[in-house]
Amino acid sequence: MARTSPPGVGLSLLTSRDCDIGDALAVAAMTASEQPDVIINAAAYTAVDKAESETAQADRVNAQGPANLAAHAGAARLLHVSTDFVFDGKQGRPWQPADKTNPLSVYGRSKLAGEAPVLALGERGLVLRTSWVYSKFGNNFVKTMLKLMAARPELRVVADQVGAPTWARGLAEALWRAVELPAVQGLHHWRDAGAASWYDFAVAVAEEGAARQMLTSVTSVAPIQTRDYPTPAHRPAYSLLDCTATWTQLGITPPHWRTNLRLMLDELKEDHG
Repeated sequence: MARTSPPGVGLSLLTSRDCDIGDALAVAAMTASEQPDVIINAAAYTAVDKAESETAQADRVNAQGPANLAAHAGAARLLHVSTDFVFDGKQGRPWQPADKTNPLSVYGRSKLAGEAPVLALGERGLVLRTSWVYSKFGNNFVKTMLKLMAARPELRVVADQVGAPTWARGLAEALWRAVELPAVQGLHHWRDAGAASWYDFAVAVAEEGAARQMLTSVTSVAPIQTRDYPTPAHRPAYSLLDCTATWTQLGITPPHWRTNLRLMLDELKEDHG
């Protein structure tokens, strides 16, 4: 968020060490101290499979956290990042914000629960659902693929789960644009343009990584079915978000996901010399 913040914005960047949003008293103390005009909540428990056995921790961060922020936001606007995993993936068209939710996992259920208190703020609340977020920071699919591709001649990646990658920088820019437009409120969707399976995404990482000499060669990626790679959490087969209304309201149409992947890999390569 800091790298994309507009000029003149007074910004306080808080990590979980600075404020545990699952702790109502900590949130109350933070808002009393900071007196924010806008709160952007990008905190989340995102270990989808671990959440199946760590339900309490997922609920604490993903459900109780946004509720605490909403309760103690005062007059501030609250912008909250949610997920495509609130849907079951069983319809054959992109998901609109008003479509019926039916999460398949603890992670999805906890994120859905966190949306309600934000939306209850009315014109002061905005929920922005997104999908498959990655960046040069932290742990994510792109960085995991690069690491595995450097160590293995072939990877097997699920090809029957379809959605869209989202570069975190573009998501941050969308959130800042929403800050500038108070009329943008309620439930919205955001992702990069285009669509992909996890297999498509992995192939692109292999090709673009090799093109930048981040990999010595293009790793062979083999498509597999979800049933061939069982996981503790069930994932939606088709979670492509319909973002048409949000793109229009924000006045931003994001680049194709592969264009943003190239930009992120360029940043990552530059950081590592």
